[in-house]
Amino acid sequence: MNESPMILIADDDELLRELLEYKLSARGYSVISVADGLAAYEACLQHKPALIVLDAMMPELDGFALLRRLQAEGALADTQVLMLTAKRQEEDIVGAFRSGAADYLQKPFKPEELMSRIANIVPL
Repeated sequence: MNESPMILIADDDELLRELLEYKLSARGYSVISVADGLAAYEACLQHKPALIVLDAMMPELDGFALLRRLQAEGALADTQVLMLTAKRQEEDIVGAFRSGAADYLQKPFKPEELMSRIANIVPL
């Protein structure tokens, strides 16, 4: 039996992390969640997730800086990133894609839309 894909949720909103953990686990994904960018960096290196659902505005290391750091270090070789953030400026969206993000979804969001985007990036 194949292992289910690992998804790392990096967001400082605890309720959002719990919601996503529940929805993704119910669909069959393995899930890890962390509340800040530094913990996300360490979890990414340790667990090598298939996908990071990454908030932009977090303590310790913001999502954009984490994305650039992982890209620069080559740590994202097999990891996709979906930015999930309230940031709406064009330079944020374009910057995320230029830094290697596979997708970008703005908060507030529809949970089923997010689940569909995740399934497109990391099918079960």
